[in-house]
Amino acid sequence: MGKKILVINPGSTSTKIAMYNDEECLWGESIEHSLDDLKKYANILDQVDMRHELVIKAITEKGHALSELDAVMSRGGPFAKVETGAYEVDETMLEKMRKDPIDQHASSIGMEIAYRIANLEGIKAYIYDAVTADEMIPLARVVGMKGMARHGQGHNLNMRAAALRLCREQGWDYYEKSILAVHLGSGITLSLHVNGRVADMISDDEGPFAPERAGGLPNFQLIDLCFEEGMTRKEVLRRFQRAGGLISLLGTSDTREVEQRIEAGDKEAGLVYEAMALTVAKNIAKLSVLTCGRIDAIVLTGGIAYSERFTSMVTPRVSFIAPVHILPGENEMEALALGCLRVLTGQEKAKRYRNEQ
Repeated sequence: MGKKILVINPGSTSTKIAMYNDEECLWGESIEHSLDDLKKYANILDQVDMRHELVIKAITEKGHALSELDAVMSRGGPFAKVETGAYEVDETMLEKMRKDPIDQHASSIGMEIAYRIANLEGIKAYIYDAVTADEMIPLARVVGMKGMARHGQGHNLNMRAAALRLCREQGWDYYEKSILAVHLGSGITLSLHVNGRVADMISDDEGPFAPERAGGLPNFQLIDLCFEEGMTRKEVLRRFQRAGGLISLLGTSDTREVEQRIEAGDKEAGLVYEAMALTVAKNIAKLSVLTCGRIDAIVLTGGIAYSERFTSMVTPRVSFIAPVHILPGENEMEALALGCLRVLTGQEKAKRYRNEQ
């Protein structure tokens, strides 16, 4: 008998759940939530009871009982700055999330649901590579303005999963290698994994532009833009987080559409798409200097990594640093399940959150 793991990954308008037996996904489902239903709730955590009931209903309809479970794994919400890896969900963690979270995020709901189910069945609930996991070394945080600092928050779950998978496939020890991982999605982030620690990262507010993100911009022009147009902070954030990058430059965030336009002879689309690939390559090179260029492998992951056109524009520019491996997809559910399995089999030890962190 393998280890039965329930994985919970809430999003803004859906709750993804899946049942795993060891590494095998037995089934998965995305429970959709209408905007009309969600309007009833003033705060994110007010949705816990509703989503919890729907999760239990879905499990029952699949013909499974909660008593089968060995553990519950949830996406980790932005309750505090933590290390990467597994944490056991407990009252200390949940109290911090309820009273003083870093941000309001749908993933916080999963932590509450996982804890309820685990408590009911006398098992453990965990989170893995939380949204606010941040292990960046002090040297890499310093910037040239007092009171400001770089942070190491990004697509840690998928990038670490890709780095761990690559090491497993190559027969390497993740804790003895330097892996540079790139998540290519609606936002693009990069991370440098050195002997098991995400020592440096380029987040989507300072790195490459992406389908929806503006990425790093010329500071003086950005300052002028904010003042000239008199935008509020909320408007500025939306413009650069949700309406930048390909949306701003080409009017779409769909890279498949961009590639179709390139095939049809759209030279502007071709220029912008190659420029996005160039910014990815530049930031890979930028991260590599922390280890003086000693990188064992570069791994490209995320949805855009399915595009041979895009990865073939990145790879030649950075292969002088290290061999490039393509592991496409976001694979969040699998990453969470495998993280939980490593804890259950003793390959990793789950940490406990303490308020002094």
